[in-house]
This record gives sequence, structure tokens and C-alpha cells, in this order.
Amino acid sequence: MAAANNETDKVIQLHKATAYNWEAERNKYKDIQDDGTMSFFWQAHTILVLVLSSIVLVYVTIFEETVDDSDYNMKRGIIAMLVTFLAVGVTQTPDGPLKRPHPAFWRLILCLSIAYELALVWLLFQTVHDARHILTHFDTNLGKALEQKSYGGSCLLFDPNNTDPFHNIWDKMDGFVTTHFFGWWLKTLILRDWWLCMVLSIMFELLEYTLEHQLPNFSECWWDHWIMDALVCNGLGIYLGLKSLKYLSMKHYHWRGMWNIPTYRGKMKRLALQFTPYSWTDFDWRPLSSLKRWLAMLAVIAIFLLAELNTFYLKFVLWIPPPHWINLLRLAFFLFMGAAAMREGFQYLDDPTCKKFGRQAWMIIAIIITEFLIVVKFDWKTISKPLPPHIAYFWILGLLLLVGWTIFKFYIYRDVKSDLPEKTEISNGNAENSVPIEKSQNNGNREFNLRSRSKVTKSN
Repeated sequence: MAAANNETDKVIQLHKATAYNWEAERNKYKDIQDDGTMSFFWQAHTILVLVLSSIVLVYVTIFEETVDDSDYNMKRGIIAMLVTFLAVGVTQTPDGPLKRPHPAFWRLILCLSIAYELALVWLLFQTVHDARHILTHFDTNLGKALEQKSYGGSCLLFDPNNTDPFHNIWDKMDGFVTTHFFGWWLKTLILRDWWLCMVLSIMFELLEYTLEHQLPNFSECWWDHWIMDALVCNGLGIYLGLKSLKYLSMKHYHWRGMWNIPTYRGKMKRLALQFTPYSWTDFDWRPLSSLKRWLAMLAVIAIFLLAELNTFYLKFVLWIPPPHWINLLRLAFFLFMGAAAMREGFQYLDDPTCKKFGRQAWMIIAIIITEFLIVVKFDWKTISKPLPPHIAYFWILGLLLLVGWTIFKFYIYRDVKSDLPEKTEISNGNAENSVPIEKSQNNGNREFNLRSRSKVTKSN
């Protein structure tokens, strides 16, 4: 019985083997050193924040004259409420997985995401007219219908009938070219996997083909889709991201307290390095290692693409011009949220001791869903336009192939990790029927083979 229990424990340990050693993630595979200096910069300062916030409120209450303007007072009250919430959140919420430039920065991102989600929920209960009017409080130029730009039209690469034969190419060269490039560079740093980035890049181009009957912005020439976007902008951005990942993975992370560095130049260099990662965790998503991983990766892809679509539909529904600072601020905010959320999501999938879904990952999914619900409520007429028959047939065929391949891979062919054998099965002496469990770790070169109970007993 003892041998059977030991064998069960070994099976569980083998089953828990992961692509990354989470117990020693900061010092086993990486060259990381830290002198442990804890300066004033790293302390929580909860009492200081409480005293300062109380002083501000006392000043407003006693020394500031009351303004007889309801709109002005309401705006100031909302801002004060938001600042108070952020102050409480930054000082009281737990740290996340990221440390640089400071754990408080990522706590601030979490609190801002909570505030943004609350604002989205409130907006969901308004009418589309009121929602557009509310945005005029941020910019009086908003609240006006937009002129939608189509990137389709003439798709000739060379037009001999025009004074500038390449005018069609120059017309497509706008600010979104650089946005695509730098966007995919940063997305690669967040996803940390080339195949996932390529799948998302190609899938979004297919979605633009699919939905161009709903949004004119999605109407593009074939070479704009596959050469300028997928190959040049997205491809080069992903390539630069992969080079950056290689550098960050091989980099030595040696940290010293600023006041332990003798030279002024060294102090300035250390200050600049504060905005670089404390350490680097390589992501090995291994989508085909198990059915759970495969379904999780499909969910990641679907959520990521929905967030991309929300960007276009929200500005269309709420009448926000593409280059407006609200759109740019939202995109930058999503990059910061996504960096923490993907780190938490990967650990939740890969670390067998992690039983709780990350806070930032939970929040970003809630935000994406709420944004989509706002689009559904405010412009059901647009998003309910039926797909063209050939597009609908394409997606039905693709879905059937995906479901069929999943069934074949994980239920018929079954060349991936199987489930754990039941304890009762081992305790009853049926361990001879157990099959080998093979699971790659890190580079796929380490394999674990489950032996029968009789061989284990013999070796003992």
C-alpha cells in the first residue's frame, strides 16, 4: 500500500511538471543578482498618503470658497473621488507579478482598470445619444458624426494614367503604418511567442475581410492587407519584438541600490535601468500539450481579437476620430494592462500551484466583454448586418475543421498528455495498465516515463 501511495505521488509530481520552473523562476535559469537595498523609494508610505490626502480634504473643506456652479462642482467631485480611490488602491492592494518601474505603478494600472470598468458599466446603462454627449465633457469637438474613410477603391499598384503612378500606395501611407509597426513590436513583447503573434496578425486581416460590409475602415486592397499590414508592418514589428525577446532572455540582471553606486554617471544609468524589466520570464505556451492548454489558447486568441475589434467599433459607435487622444490613451492603457494580464494568465496555465486567476487578467477580460456589450447595445443595426454568403460559408467550414481537428487530436489520435490514473486503480494493483506519460519541459528534451508498480517495487 505504501509503495502504491508513493507511486501515486510520483505520478502527480510528473503530471505537475511545467514548461517553466516557477519555484526558482528568478534564479535558476537566469543570471539575477540583487543587493537587497530597500530605500525610501520602495516603502509603502501608507501613513504618509493618509496624512496628505486628509490635509487636502481639510483645505477644501475649510479654506476653499464654495463655487456656485453645479457642473463645475460635479466634475471636481468625480475627479476627487477617482483620486481617492486610486490612492487607497495603490497603497492597499497586493503587488502583482511585475516589479519595474515600481510595484506601485502596476497597482495603479490595476486600480485604473477597475475604475475604467466601472465607468463602462455605468455607460452601458445610458443611451447612445447620452453617451456621445458625455464625451463632449472631455473634448467639445466630439459628439459629431464621423466621415468614414475607406482604404479600398482603386487597387492598382501602378497607375500609368496618373501623374504619380504610385499614388495609390502613398494614399495608404498614413499614421497607422507606424502604429501597426510599433504596436506589433510591443504586442510581441507581451505575448512572447512568434506563432501566437502570427496567428493573431493573420486572423485580424481575415476579420477585416469578413466585416468590411459593416465598417468602411475595414475595406482595403489585397496588397494593403497582406503586404503592407501583415508582411511589412506587422511582420517587421514581430521580427523586432522577437529580437528584443532574445536580448531580454539572455540579459544579465544585476541590481544595486542607487546610493551604493559611487559615480554620478552610474547613478543616472541605474535610474534609467529602473524602467527596464527586473527579470525576464520566457513563455512556452505549448498549445498542443493538452486539451486544457489548447482550449485556453483558443480563448486567448478570441479575447485578443475581440479587443482589437472593439477599438474600431467603439470609435465608430461613439463618434471618436481615429487619431483622437482618447483612442491613443486607450491603446496605451491596454498595453500596460495586457503586459500584466498575460503574465498572470501564463502562470495560471503553467504553474500547478497557482489556483487563482490573476486580478489584472480578470479585469481586462471583464473590460473587453463590457466594451463589446456597449457596441451591441448602441449599434445593433450595424453589427447585425448579415455576413455575405461566401464569407459565412468560409467561417462555417473553418469552425467545422477546428472542431473536427480538436476531436481527432485529443480524443482519437491521443498523442498528448493523458489524465492522471485514479488512486483507487493503483491501490488495487492495476498499475500495470498505466501508460507512459511524456511531457516536454522547457526545450522539449526532458521526458518523464511512468513505470509500472512492479518495476518500481523491484528497483526499491
